[in-house]
Amino acid sequence: MREIIAADHSVRVEGETIHFEGTMRLSGTEAYAPIQALMADVLNMTRQGITLDLTGLEFLNSSGINLLAKFAIDVRNRQSVALTVLGASRIPWQPKSLPNLKRLFPATVLQIT
Repeated sequence: MREIIAADHSVRVEGETIHFEGTMRLSGTEAYAPIQALMADVLNMTRQGITLDLTGLEFLNSSGINLLAKFAIDVRNRQSVALTVLGASRIPWQPKSLPNLKRLFPATVLQIT
């Protein structure tokens, strides 16, 4: 299992699922680079599908949302890899922001519970 742990958030990989937890308020694209690299590694190793589990991610700033958008485009460009995004309706930003991923990659399976 690979993971990135900080004081207020963590990102860990289990198989083809990437779990995000906590509060991510990193400043800009460069600060998100290690997470982007981790996500790219998972994408490069998968043949079927990737799941982004955001159900434990209480807050994500605009730079982080941009990271998710770029990742959705990267998955879309692979054409053979499926993307599933798990969200939680109890977290206000998720029902508002996550549907935008389907606009970027219409085949995204979005499950907000």
